[in-house]
Amino acid sequence: MSDLLWQKPGVKVDARIQKFLAGEDVILDREFFLFDIQASRAHAEGLQQIGILSGEELDALTGELAALADDFRRGLFVLDEQYEDGHSAIEARLVERLGDAGRRIHTGRSRNDQILVATRLWLKDRLARVAALCRESADVALARADAERTLPLPGYTHLQRAVVSSAGMWWAAWAEGFIDDALRARQTLAWVDANPLGSAAGYGVNLPLARDHTTQALGFGRMQVSAAYAQLSRGKFEMAAIEALSSALLDLRRLAWDLSLFTSAEFGFVALPAEYTTGSSIMPNKRNPDVIELMRASYSAAAAARTEVEQLLSLPSGYHRDLQFSKGAIFHAFGRGLGALELLPDLLRNLEWKPDAMRSALDPSMYATDLAVDLARQGMPFRDAYKQAADPARWQQGDPEASLAARVSPGAAADLRLAALRQRLDALG
Repeated sequence: MSDLLWQKPGVKVDARIQKFLAGEDVILDREFFLFDIQASRAHAEGLQQIGILSGEELDALTGELAALADDFRRGLFVLDEQYEDGHSAIEARLVERLGDAGRRIHTGRSRNDQILVATRLWLKDRLARVAALCRESADVALARADAERTLPLPGYTHLQRAVVSSAGMWWAAWAEGFIDDALRARQTLAWVDANPLGSAAGYGVNLPLARDHTTQALGFGRMQVSAAYAQLSRGKFEMAAIEALSSALLDLRRLAWDLSLFTSAEFGFVALPAEYTTGSSIMPNKRNPDVIELMRASYSAAAAARTEVEQLLSLPSGYHRDLQFSKGAIFHAFGRGLGALELLPDLLRNLEWKPDAMRSALDPSMYATDLAVDLARQGMPFRDAYKQAADPARWQQGDPEASLAARVSPGAAADLRLAALRQRLDALG
């Protein structure tokens, strides 16, 4: 391992202890490395503005940071166990190439605000992706709701046949759900869009750091003003981001459950795209819906991550090394969650209904609610109408299209209000 940034003369470093302290940091920091480089450039620009760096030193640092980012992307620079973490790797490279200019870049900065700003930029990037994928999924669902609004589909409660529904209603539900998820991701992004760089270790420094400049240079919506609160917000902002992700993954989990049922032989309502299924290693007849099953499972990673971060936050104010574990939590949550959401739009575009199977599952009992409401509309008290409609002798096989056409309550099959949903989706930009 390279020299430690905090190494003091005469202090022995125990390799076992250092391995425990480093943990997965050097591996996890690969995820945040490019954002760390981006923030280092902004910090260097700020140092030049207050006279810590000369213009020539800034130009050299800027060029070397760009070269390091390029080398990292191309695999020519590997962040591995020779470094304690990504921060020390950046500084070691700058010192190696630029000498004293590299040694000056950490002036006024702590690894505490360095990781805060890198993860904050990373969270913004990931939340923007969550919002975009939810918006795309909602767009697909809205288009299919319009195209398939009159296609009959059994509606279930308690997994029991309940009433006649439609593919249009099914699609509209997911469209509105993912619109809400996109909005929540956008709102959370706006909330975490605060620059902590320049808060140092949580108490500021005796330099007039150019925090307004770094806020603008890094594209933050605002400065996180209190240096002490910057440390208090670590974990709190991560939890909010995980919760926004979780909202989308909860909808995905329920959608995946529907498809797990609908693709089974017992239902037979849906055929999945072939690339979304896999074969059995022993049963030649099988095509398994593994993709949607892993989509269904993806929420667990977010739930576990939120719990882990929440448990880490049983801390007094100020920085504590416990917070190091929050990096792994958000990495695993967004890694699995976004991996699942990335596959969703194409799945929604390409799944195929099996109308004959859907229609054959509509038995006479599923028109009983229509009968009860019809009797009530004719003047019978609803509780009396309910009792009459509960009599199987009065059940008859109905016309599903007529049932759907009569369902005129707002949001029901005959009045899906898709234009209103489209307006909400378009408002997301």
